[in-house]
Amino acid sequence: MLRLDRWLVTLGVGSRSEVQKLVRRGGVKVNGTTVTDPGKQVDESTASLQVQGQPLDGRLTRHVMLHKPAGLLTAARDKKQPTVMDLLPEAYAAIGCMPVGRLDKDTTGLLFLTTDGELNHRLLSPGRHVDKTYRAETDGALTQEHVDAFAVGLHLSDFDAQPAKLEIIGPDTGLVTVHEGKFHQVKRMFSAVGREVTALHRLSFGSLRLDETLPEGEWRELTEDEIAALYADAQMEVPT
Repeated sequence: MLRLDRWLVTLGVGSRSEVQKLVRRGGVKVNGTTVTDPGKQVDESTASLQVQGQPLDGRLTRHVMLHKPAGLLTAARDKKQPTVMDLLPEAYAAIGCMPVGRLDKDTTGLLFLTTDGELNHRLLSPGRHVDKTYRAETDGALTQEHVDAFAVGLHLSDFDAQPAKLEIIGPDTGLVTVHEGKFHQVKRMFSAVGREVTALHRLSFGSLRLDETLPEGEWRELTEDEIAALYADAQMEVPT
């Protein structure tokens, strides 16, 4: 249960004083009934909500798959550059639906966002070893020597990258699966073996795979099965 005014503030409808005025003048309906008491306790998990005659999705828990295009920062906000949050309705940022991990500005593909901070933390924890798979295009041919080097791990300037799987799927294209998520890690691993990445696209994050029917720049809510699988990746129970 939650106070109506607090629910509306969390959803980004307005400040506390603004939503209280809105409620008192009859601008909000809960389960089809006008409520004029801002302090009324409501069950936000089941109640329907209308604000000034328009339905409003009142869910405070959201899990989102986004097909990230190039050119956007993976950040909640930035004063100078557009971010992935610009692709979502403002309510998602208001309720704290944030990216899990980061993709470089020029990297495309799967990005997962959630309101569950503990799930976010666990999926990124180094001890969980949640796999991430990328398609990498490089500036030169890939060989078995590169596959072997990835398989034993690579020494980079500030850390040793753990063993990773590299599968060659084209003359200059490979599928890379890593367990870590260090800054520019995949690009730096290729650089360490004499190849520069010209395009990088994430295909999967743990059990979650990019929906092939989802256009670049678009997003959708996760299915119940996808959500359950991610909680299993994090060794958590799905909240009820």
